[in-house]
Amino acid sequence: MTPVRRADGRAGNPYVGMRPYYQDDHNLFFGRESEAREVATMWQATGLSVLYGASGVGKTSLLHAGVLPRLDPERADALPVGRVSPGRVLHASQPGNPYVLALLASWAPDIPLSGFAGMTISDYLSLRPEKVDRYGDPVLVLAAVDQAEEIFQGPTFRENERAEFLDQLAAAMRTHEGLHLLLALREEYLYAVLPHEQVLGQGTRSRLHLKPLSREAALQAVVNPLEGTGRSFVSGAAELLVSDLSTVLFTNDDGVETILSLDSVEPVQLQVVCSALWTSLPPEVGRITPEHARAYADVDRFLVRFCKTVIDEVAEEHRVLAGEILLWLRNTFITEHGTRSTAYEGLRETAGMPNSIARALEDRHVLRAEHRLGIRWYELQHDRLIGPIKQHETPAVYLREARDALERESWPTARALAGEAIRVASDQGSWIHAEATEIYGVVAAAQGDVEAAHAHFDKALEMFAVRQQFGGVARVLTADGKLLLAQGKVEAAIERLKTVQAWESNNVQAKLALGEALWAAGQPGAALSHLNGALALSDQPPVAALALRGEILADMGQAEAALRDLDRTAVRRNQQPGTLAARALALALVRRFDAAEQEILDATAPGSANGPVLHRAARVYALLGRNGISHDYVTQALRATEPGLPSHLREQALLLAREPA
Repeated sequence: MTPVRRADGRAGNPYVGMRPYYQDDHNLFFGRESEAREVATMWQATGLSVLYGASGVGKTSLLHAGVLPRLDPERADALPVGRVSPGRVLHASQPGNPYVLALLASWAPDIPLSGFAGMTISDYLSLRPEKVDRYGDPVLVLAAVDQAEEIFQGPTFRENERAEFLDQLAAAMRTHEGLHLLLALREEYLYAVLPHEQVLGQGTRSRLHLKPLSREAALQAVVNPLEGTGRSFVSGAAELLVSDLSTVLFTNDDGVETILSLDSVEPVQLQVVCSALWTSLPPEVGRITPEHARAYADVDRFLVRFCKTVIDEVAEEHRVLAGEILLWLRNTFITEHGTRSTAYEGLRETAGMPNSIARALEDRHVLRAEHRLGIRWYELQHDRLIGPIKQHETPAVYLREARDALERESWPTARALAGEAIRVASDQGSWIHAEATEIYGVVAAAQGDVEAAHAHFDKALEMFAVRQQFGGVARVLTADGKLLLAQGKVEAAIERLKTVQAWESNNVQAKLALGEALWAAGQPGAALSHLNGALALSDQPPVAALALRGEILADMGQAEAALRDLDRTAVRRNQQPGTLAARALALALVRRFDAAEQEILDATAPGSANGPVLHRAARVYALLGRNGISHDYVTQALRATEPGLPSHLREQALLLAREPA
């Protein structure tokens, strides 16, 4: 198709980017003339033609934009290109073989699935009107199945359905003289076609291995689509672009660089770069010079962006961290010498990563796969991606992903990503090491290694202090103070947390932690002061601060103020037992007894050793007039250890215990 014109008369982007070319794009499709001619010829000459090549090499584009436009409709009746993915029809819950239904639906998209009920492939072909040439003789019927590897891969429980589909396809080839079949598939599945070639080809078969673009073909794919767009390449500019795409820089772990010039260019990379170049050029540029190519066609930058986009998409789709995928790609598929490595696909994982993620990266042309002795092996799609992946792995990226892992409580992942940040950072004394060491401390604390956590925090504190990075110092002091509090070292925690004020007086997390420590020390008034300060500094009040302030206010008998805080936390998260118990107490204090009883039932659980929860339960049942139950709870509260009662609540509990049961 001719590129769409903009208001200024210039055509729109003539490069398709990541998507394949379709039949309407044939006027923009260049560099594959000989392959398109060869496939069109062999498809019409043989019963079975197999077009195979690596993922992303352009099989779909060649078929749609190169082969189909070359077919003479007076000599051949070409069906729409078919797909057999069962997922395309399973959602419709239509009975029948899903592979057959998917193929028929792609051949006849205007017919509802119900119209194919009970129909075989031969049945459908028999119902189609026969086309004849000018002499009245029937013309060839050309059927193509794109991504035909879907016939040979899939869950084990669909194996019988795939076998039935192949039987139906073979029956159609026997029954319908003049039916010619073309299968386009990834090269690692060629072995799966071999046992079926004789029966599907009915004695005649041919193959074409589609390889990456030669330099000459790549140059055509860069230059020729610009015809009619108002832009063109000056001599040397397109050549510079192709040269960059076919040049690979290897850097090993010792920093030694090796430059390799290849004879080929990956089509998907060419499209990514050319599409990005087109959109990067200033609107007034009509003639693209070598200087423009150098300034705007930063191949590595475009490929880095491509890799980042793919990794982010796959991470979101599969609910994993982008940094985790990046780390896996770096450690699994790039050797210490800066060359490509391989990994085999296990039953569920590939080198520790779920197979679904490896296949998603293959579908998006970052990885490629091949079969060796029945085992599926992965590697990077091209050497050209080594540099972009390594460039993408900056210390800042790894630290950001490590902190995301902390948020998800993915402790081993957080530690591994922090370690990668240190590895990538060149300055051994940089702030990167300080932040990574801080993350090591948080992970150690979460995993119960208290001694290691304190050691990491002390080291990170020293590094931040030397650089006068006040925010880092405040974070580490706060984390260390929380750890001391969790150990029951309340006074030490208070001292640690008060030190934060000297470094960052308005640190919300430190004020919140200090409020919690002061409450545990039996100083509820001082705790409220710090919590009020934390809440005053926050545009979005932290739920934890509202919950703790509400709990303290309930314990102090200020029921209405407590409910204002506790009701706000109920909207924003599932409340913890301590918060529920405090709300139950506040409800009982304002004589909403039915609601209070239900709330305290939700808060308490058999075998609970949470002192404040049990104490609040005792007070609720005392207000309900159920002194026997109240006495049982206060007795449990005085014995509780997880956590125990702070001193001011212990005094209340002892008084309550003296009340007659």
